[in-house]
Amino acid sequence: MMSPNAALNDPVFRVYAVVALSLLVFGGVLLGIISRFLKQEMSSIWKTYRSWLIIVPVFFGFMFAGRGPVIVGTTLLGIFGFKEYAKATGLYRDWWITGIVYLGIIAVGLTSLVANPHGGQPGWYGLFMTLPVYIVALLILVPIMENRAKGQLQTLALSIMGFIYIGWMFGHLGYLANDPHAYGYLLYLVFAVELNDVAAFTCGRLFGKHKLRDRVSPGKTLEGALGALAFSMVLPWVCRFSFPHFGVLQLVLTGLIVGIGGQLGDLAISMIKRDLGVKDMGALIPGHGGILDRVDSLIYTAPLFMHMVDYFYNQPG
Repeated sequence: MMSPNAALNDPVFRVYAVVALSLLVFGGVLLGIISRFLKQEMSSIWKTYRSWLIIVPVFFGFMFAGRGPVIVGTTLLGIFGFKEYAKATGLYRDWWITGIVYLGIIAVGLTSLVANPHGGQPGWYGLFMTLPVYIVALLILVPIMENRAKGQLQTLALSIMGFIYIGWMFGHLGYLANDPHAYGYLLYLVFAVELNDVAAFTCGRLFGKHKLRDRVSPGKTLEGALGALAFSMVLPWVCRFSFPHFGVLQLVLTGLIVGIGGQLGDLAISMIKRDLGVKDMGALIPGHGGILDRVDSLIYTAPLFMHMVDYFYNQPG
């Protein structure tokens, strides 16, 4: 079970903490050298780096604090992420609809947090998995109760997507905090999707010639996507200490989930932004955009990874 004492005694947590701190120090030194000696314009990169100086300690702070804070933190990210989405799509004007989605996201957090009434590990898996049924039913009830029909299909479609995609799918990340291997799973996923983004960007810059999906995300290339996939296929073997119980099949699936799922998550948010005509979903994080711009890759990878683990190792109740 995740707790401050467990974190201090967990070798996986300690390794990732040291690696994260080392990367922050190395990145700061490298940026300082480039700025001082190469006279390059680095203001935007420094802004991004300063944001990482806040994001990384906050993330490890929640991980250190334990299972409850991780689930609460993930739920808050889902709430703020949906708020960005609701404002960008205009859904925010309908308070009944948005209110139900907020309640749904809170319910995702609560079912991850409470004890399973049928025993087993923490988290009410059965209700967690069936929540979309109840929330969709409540959302459809709103226009019926208000006796309105015209234009409601679009509102319902936007709200259902907002809950399932941002609230429920992303909420799987918090549910993973209930697993006995939570430190290895959570730290690896967050670490891997960030490196997957870096690998896609780097390979695209070095070798990119063919656009991946130019109408969705003009900057992404096929070469960048393949480079990121290749990198993500190797990473589980390098970080096997995160999940020493994994066999070859599970390591391969983990690489595919991050390498493909991470990029699909990025492309999905890019598609939404392109349709809405906005550059970023928000401006909460300087140099990064909004919450959704930062967690987009985890929206796909967290549920895919969690259900892969459940299939092979757990028997949820």
